[in-house]
Amino acid sequence: MELPKPAFRSFVRSGTFTPQAGSVRKLKKLIIFDLDGTLAESKSAIDAEMALLLDALLSIVKVAVISGGGWPQFQSQLLSELVEDARLANLSLLPTCGTKFYSFRSGWKLLYEEDFTDAEREKITESLTEVVEESEFRIPRTWGPQIEDRGSQITWSALGQAAPIDAKKSWDPDFNKRQKMRDRLEKLIPEFSVRLGGTTSIDVTRAGIDKAYGIKKLCETLGVTIPEMTYVGDALFPGGNDYPAKEAGVACIQVKDPTECKRVIETMLTCLAGDRHSKAGATTR
Repeated sequence: MELPKPAFRSFVRSGTFTPQAGSVRKLKKLIIFDLDGTLAESKSAIDAEMALLLDALLSIVKVAVISGGGWPQFQSQLLSELVEDARLANLSLLPTCGTKFYSFRSGWKLLYEEDFTDAEREKITESLTEVVEESEFRIPRTWGPQIEDRGSQITWSALGQAAPIDAKKSWDPDFNKRQKMRDRLEKLIPEFSVRLGGTTSIDVTRAGIDKAYGIKKLCETLGVTIPEMTYVGDALFPGGNDYPAKEAGVACIQVKDPTECKRVIETMLTCLAGDRHSKAGATTR
């Protein structure tokens, strides 16, 4: 598939894009994506090629995005680049690791949220501060606040919420710094779930409230079963904030960055369309 050509772009935008079948696979009813590091670079908007691919995918299958980012991040990184038309009814958005759920029903509607109490916020913030102060590493510069309260999730970003992507990628490429922090936090606040997210972040939610919880809500809301789902993410390792999807039994695809994710979506488009054509042909024979 060559992208982006004018003809291809017009087919996608009109909702009539139908890729040629290269092979026939079992049709998945729901494709779930992580956002940062998977669909887009950390806290950056999806690019034009990714937007085209997602528009095409939404025309033939249900799609969900689960991320540690808050709702404003979803709006700026994802929705600002997608075509606003009937296909958005196929899109479910679950910010802050699935602790919130938005569905498109003549506009985006919040279906549920799991916000912290004031006491929970205070304990998490104090624990994060304590772990940072006792850590062996030093952070010479930050861009914006390190701790962000997203209502149902508190996120610590080592270099600050507005750090440039190059600085973020070089700070903890092997996850070693944050894994040590996570181990310490799990002892201080065992009643909460602590996961590594993005390139420099640690996400804290209530225990049991993670991407597996979001997947459970997708099952209940969309009527889709675990075997009918595929999850695509860059942090599917133990302790990563995508790992609960794997633990939930969803078929998972590990990607290293948005470029690799694009190639996965291209393959999905071909296989999904091929399976649809095969089923349609079978019913007419």
